[in-house]
Amino acid sequence: MNKIMSLIGFLCVALACSFSLDARSDDVVVKVVEQYADMHTGPASEFPVFHVIEKGETITVLKSHTNWYRVRTGDDKYGWIAKKSLAATLGLDDSPIQLNESNFESYVNRTWEFGLHAGMLDDVTAMTVSGAWVLTDNIAIEASVGQALGNFSDNRFWLVRFQHYTFPEWKLSPYFTLGAGQIRTEPSATLVQSGAESRTNDLLEVGAGARYYLTKNFVVRAEYKRLTALTERDELEELNIWTLGLSVFF
Repeated sequence: MNKIMSLIGFLCVALACSFSLDARSDDVVVKVVEQYADMHTGPASEFPVFHVIEKGETITVLKSHTNWYRVRTGDDKYGWIAKKSLAATLGLDDSPIQLNESNFESYVNRTWEFGLHAGMLDDVTAMTVSGAWVLTDNIAIEASVGQALGNFSDNRFWLVRFQHYTFPEWKLSPYFTLGAGQIRTEPSATLVQSGAESRTNDLLEVGAGARYYLTKNFVVRAEYKRLTALTERDELEELNIWTLGLSVFF
């Protein structure tokens, strides 16, 4: 387990050193026309209001999500405003502005993604669920848990990986993964009676996949991962997993 945590820590430090957020060149600066606009911590009314933007104040619209806009104020406060609060907006020259809405643009600028995937772990059917935090246009951190039920054993596994999107602006985009985790193997009752024991092994992962923006907030993903299990006998066991899944993003 120490090997796994060391690898994850190294990857986190490497990412932190190289990661920076730059303003997008196509950000839109608008002037608020309503008497005030509530700024929420997230894209829903259930998120708390932490700042109020007054009439005449200028803000930068960063991206849209369903009925909300993510914005930045002049003093670098970041938050979400309901679209109805920006129904009437003006440019810096007081000319009317129509804010563009694009589902694909929301996909490119997504922050969270959750998925359900089915496939094969070697010759055994496998199901996994995943959740990802998108850090930049090209990099995301994803965690997944899965189960593969065979005739002779029950395998449960978890993985944490870095994903690199080669061409994030494409609707059909390849990506690559590097990660680590663990697998727990429980032998069937018949094998237990014959002396087989449960075992837990660390995993290392390299993989590749392709994702296709489907519609609205949905993405289809096809993925292959090569898993290396580090056994107690200091031997390496290679596993192959193929999956096809559907993800929803926010």
